[in-house]
Amino acid sequence: MTKSSDLVDVSSVVEQWLVAFTEVLSTDGMPGLESLVSTDSWWRDLLAYSGDLRTCHGPSAMRSVLSSGVAAVGMTAVELDRDYPARLIRVDEQTQWIEALWRFETTIVRGRGVVRLVPDGEGNWLAWTILTASDETIGGEPRSGERRATGHEFDRADGPTWLEARRDTIEFENDEPVTLIIGAGQGGLALAAQLGMLGIPTLVIDKNPRIGDNWRNRYRSLVLHDPVWADHMPYLPFPESWPVYTPKDKLADWLEAYASAMELNVWMGATLQEGAYDEASGIWSVSIRRSDGSERTVRPHHVVLATGAVGGPVIPDFPGMDEFQGELRHSSGHISGEGSAGKRVVVVGACNSGHDIAQDFCENGAHVTMVQRSATYVMSRKHGIPTVFGGLYYEGGPTTEISDLLNASYPYPVVLDFGRAQTPQIAELDRELLEGLERVGFALDREETGLMGLALRRAGGYYIDVGCSRLIAEGRIAVKSGSSVERLTTDGVQLADGTLLEADVIILATGFSNMREMARTLFGDSVADRCTSVWDLDEEGEIKTLWRRSGHPGFWFMGGSLLAARIYSKYLALQIQSIESGLCPSNTTT
Repeated sequence: MTKSSDLVDVSSVVEQWLVAFTEVLSTDGMPGLESLVSTDSWWRDLLAYSGDLRTCHGPSAMRSVLSSGVAAVGMTAVELDRDYPARLIRVDEQTQWIEALWRFETTIVRGRGVVRLVPDGEGNWLAWTILTASDETIGGEPRSGERRATGHEFDRADGPTWLEARRDTIEFENDEPVTLIIGAGQGGLALAAQLGMLGIPTLVIDKNPRIGDNWRNRYRSLVLHDPVWADHMPYLPFPESWPVYTPKDKLADWLEAYASAMELNVWMGATLQEGAYDEASGIWSVSIRRSDGSERTVRPHHVVLATGAVGGPVIPDFPGMDEFQGELRHSSGHISGEGSAGKRVVVVGACNSGHDIAQDFCENGAHVTMVQRSATYVMSRKHGIPTVFGGLYYEGGPTTEISDLLNASYPYPVVLDFGRAQTPQIAELDRELLEGLERVGFALDREETGLMGLALRRAGGYYIDVGCSRLIAEGRIAVKSGSSVERLTTDGVQLADGTLLEADVIILATGFSNMREMARTLFGDSVADRCTSVWDLDEEGEIKTLWRRSGHPGFWFMGGSLLAARIYSKYLALQIQSIESGLCPSNTTT
């Protein structure tokens, strides 16, 4: 046991704990674990011992989930990570912990760990949270740093040039991709970069003409809500001059440059025609129509659906949709409110897209009404984003690598607890904004876990204010809340309470389907029905299915924000690598 005192030698405390923890892990069944962890302890494991993304709450669950993996591969070469010295964090007089990073090895991987030790009131320091995360496979390390290619293979007069070799590689004329990624957004490109560094041949296809079109083709006023420090892509960070909040066209061009710099194999203007999985061989047969009209069948071991964190647009089947005489479209098809001056616009939906589009139309001179079918959580970018992200991602903060490790070390149930503390703080800072919304009848969701709770459970239900709330509070955008849409008429929207909203344009900001339904659209029921639902938290507190085994062998889902794509593309790539190297079977579902 490690003693606590007013004057804490944090490195010594952590070193003593690590010695004791390593000893516990070296004994079958991990006896003595209770003496090292608090009663409310959490252990999150990212592949190191579970081969999955798992969260354990309390020593009993830790033994049940992780003890067999620990016994099989062990923990050696344990040392404190000097890149981020152990530190004592004091939140208030009653709340403090020691935070430290360490490195370790098993017989299979090199890993990184994070521990937070709290005093138990009896002079001991016990683990509150533990993270063990695979960093690289021993013998299958990324081809970077000291392992980077020399380039000497291209200085021979009788051999291909780099450009000639790249053209052959992109075309896969002489071999097959091991992994096929569908979608060239940030998720698909991040995963392709991770797999490329591991030497796993990977092909990315996308129906758009250019890389970045998934952002370039969205409404013209779109700017990212997350700050630059959270949004770097793997291996290639944004320049120091990059703005804090990225305009969508700037991001689109960056993704295009990123794919070129990282030598990713991408076929644009390519559509999936059909795909089938052979259970006996564990190989897919996927037919692709390319931009020139030709067709090609590839036979990868893995297919990754990276078309976004959600599926296709949800378009409610309102009665009278075929009667409406004006413009009717889903928010995913909106580009700009230019030329709408004087027009009557009804936006059905009151989350991020609905607000951004309503603001776009309003600022272009349209008369806008927002139909709010259910309450919305609102926080300002000014106050909310620094509160949510400020502890890890900020100017002068830790390196992205360390911030990502610290981020991943918080189990999602703990993140939700943080949300319960942060949400009233943000609401107090945003009091004037929120009171203004309530005065005009806008229904606020008082979700106690705030943004993170809604993001993790629903991937929606919120608005990060960048100006639209002020327009609503001032009456420049009207709000009709508390009544659902009953039908569309020839000239507008009729609500269930009898209100008729006249409209020249109707925008359905009505959300998107579960990502599994996109798998159904592309691969049929035989694949989709074997996959578990994507998103929301499982019983352990991990996000369902995303970045993990889907339930169908060789089929994976990749999605999320730029931050999530960067962090979890690594762990998805390591899972694919472990299957290809024979470290774990390919046909298991857990």
